[in-house]
Amino acid sequence: MGKQKSSYRWVVFVSVLFTYLLMASQRTAPGLITDQLMTDFKVTATTIGLLASIQFFVYTSLQIPMGILADRFGPNFFLIIGATLTGVGTILYSLGTHEFVLFFSRMLTGIGDATIWVNMVLILSQWFHKKEFVRLIGFAGMTGSLGFLLATVPFSAWIHLLGWRLAFFSAGLLLCLCGLLLYFVLIKKAKKIFIEEQEVLTEFVQREKTSVILRRILSNRQAWALFFCHFGVVGGYVGFISSWAVPYGMNMYEMTRSDASQMIMIGLIGALIGAPLTSWISSRLESIKRPYIVVHLIVLFCWCSFLLFKGHPSLFILMLLFFIIGYGYGASALTFAAVRQSFPIKESGIVSGFANTGGFLSAVLLPIIFGYILDYFQSTSGNLGDGYYYGFTAPVLFSTIGLIGAMIYKENSI
Repeated sequence: MGKQKSSYRWVVFVSVLFTYLLMASQRTAPGLITDQLMTDFKVTATTIGLLASIQFFVYTSLQIPMGILADRFGPNFFLIIGATLTGVGTILYSLGTHEFVLFFSRMLTGIGDATIWVNMVLILSQWFHKKEFVRLIGFAGMTGSLGFLLATVPFSAWIHLLGWRLAFFSAGLLLCLCGLLLYFVLIKKAKKIFIEEQEVLTEFVQREKTSVILRRILSNRQAWALFFCHFGVVGGYVGFISSWAVPYGMNMYEMTRSDASQMIMIGLIGALIGAPLTSWISSRLESIKRPYIVVHLIVLFCWCSFLLFKGHPSLFILMLLFFIIGYGYGASALTFAAVRQSFPIKESGIVSGFANTGGFLSAVLLPIIFGYILDYFQSTSGNLGDGYYYGFTAPVLFSTIGLIGAMIYKENSI
């Protein structure tokens, strides 16, 4: 019995997604203790900002190298090491007594975090056939959003109960145990059941030189189309909602910080719905391109709406826009369904890493561009409203690039 027909594939699915849930939660969990860190370590807000961004930069820079390594040596080893590194980094974070330790621990966490998505996509590609994969990749995307949700009220309550050090220590220990679990599920047990199939797969994956594959991918129109797709739909959600959304609500709508944070929760709810629902629709239509073009069009319209309303839509429309933009982010899981459809497994790691780099590159660039525009208008006219209004041209441009990517993507049958 092959992997894709074995009931054991569901054990793999649950184990991998549970690990992803915990790893995703540690991307944003340190934001819950910003004030405590500034007090305990006597550091400035600038230092805290750099500390928050370092994991993000490490994650983005390692996506293509991780794809290359995963294709070359297989995804199981790197996912196990990644979960363990994230756990060790989180434990070090909880034990830190100097800001250098905090930076080092977040770098370790970033390296570990960089392994999860590419290797998870490859593992699911190996264990599920194409039609199942298109449906399940939506649940994988939803799991990441659930991880962000776990890092809000639930983890905040855990910190309140145990104190931030013990709370992070326990999370790190659980991630290390996940690394051990993955070793037994993906390697030890699976090797006993599917040893012949694993030997054939290893030989197939390593047949062609990585440099040859990489050159072919970077000159492939389809790979660039998926890069642009992910670039266009991820940056708005991750880049804007996680950086300027709260200040926008406070400055333009005179919200409290708590009320402004609710916009992020609304976007998160949209992401939770968007990932599985759009994947299900795509599977039913037996098409990735058609629903993905619709998603990109709607997200582009939402960002254009901020310009149509002069940067200040009504509160109801604002909440609706955030929900839809979050939905679009959840639907971005279709990028990796398209990778699975368009490329052989031996190239899926590199292409997935390449596409994911596009998404998080836009998430890095958008806050910088938006912040520069805000600073410009604040220093010249002092009108922050104009700054936000013209700042929204950045996500409009990014979404347009995403739509172009979706349109030039050439679909094969699912």
